[in-house]
Amino acid sequence: MSAFTFNTASRIVFGEAASDRIGELTLNHIGQRVVFVTDAGLRASGLIAPALASLAAAGINVSVFADVVADPPEAVILNATQQAIDFKADGVIGFGGGSSLDVAKLVALLAFQGETLADIYGIGKVKGPRLPLLLTPTTAGTGSEVTPIAIVTTGASEKMGVVTPVILPDIALLDPKLTYGLPPHITAATGIDAMVHAIEAYASSNANNNPISRALAREALRLMGGALQRAVKQGHDHAARADMLLGSMLAGQAFANSPVAAVHALAYPIGGHFHIPHGLSNALVLPHVLRFNAVTAGAIYAEIAPYAFPDLADIGAQARADAFADRLADLSQRCGLQQRLRDVGIPHDALTLLTDDAIKQTRLLVNNPRPMSREDIFDLYRQAW
Repeated sequence: MSAFTFNTASRIVFGEAASDRIGELTLNHIGQRVVFVTDAGLRASGLIAPALASLAAAGINVSVFADVVADPPEAVILNATQQAIDFKADGVIGFGGGSSLDVAKLVALLAFQGETLADIYGIGKVKGPRLPLLLTPTTAGTGSEVTPIAIVTTGASEKMGVVTPVILPDIALLDPKLTYGLPPHITAATGIDAMVHAIEAYASSNANNNPISRALAREALRLMGGALQRAVKQGHDHAARADMLLGSMLAGQAFANSPVAAVHALAYPIGGHFHIPHGLSNALVLPHVLRFNAVTAGAIYAEIAPYAFPDLADIGAQARADAFADRLADLSQRCGLQQRLRDVGIPHDALTLLTDDAIKQTRLLVNNPRPMSREDIFDLYRQAW
């Protein structure tokens, strides 16, 4: 067995109404003056109110930063960091979707020891340490609560990553009830995103692909394959919501240690240039990338396909690998997601622009189980269009 390293959050607290304990957990493990990082939509919806009440009851002083936006630019992170410094925060809470959690990770880092974003982009550039950190997801998709990655939009459309185990949180607090009100389209897009995390982690050619990540990926697909459509169609199906949230976290743990690949490499330019949500961007290219990879990695997909779709266990391995991509595309469609790049307003003449950006995603493309040329990437976008 090859050597590997596996990192994850120090503590995971999962369960119905687990977020009611946020005050107690913060007091005992995070700090008494915390900056609470979230977005304006969650604040307006009232979803953060019980958490703030729990913090107040525990005697925690809170400064709320609610200016996080999707695909957060550097300015948002710097503003949140300055608020934490001015408040003299001794801890950070991230509460929301992946963007809020990513911002919270970077605030905990930058507010404590003054490194600059420019110095820490890339893998292993962070010196650390950071402020104590608690992350609570309100979507079942990114797995950001257990990943050592934070994505930042730089300039008009380019995305950069900060990758370091230093930003893994002290506590990942997961409460399925926080996801009950998610609209169907967001449930679907984030759910497909989480399934992509599991699939790409399992098939990753990264040297750190390991048996723990693969086991987590299989269980994530088992949970989410049976729950996603139910969560989309019956948003208050408590069991489906719990399975999706747990599956998303397991997939996050998997790809945090066995990194994602070409699906994400092709999805990032779609989001960067056309502001398509990340999960939907993944869904648009997923079946095409899997069919491309199956030429050389069909056995890998044949192994995991029955975890998401148990009936596929009854057919031959190559047919199973081919059917896996088809079934994922069908699941995406049944959950109401757009199927073609043209359906989300991307013109055909933008495919070259997308290709030019995707080929720069070397950090991700190097993990793909089949090497991918510029011509291959353009052809995959053409198929997706």
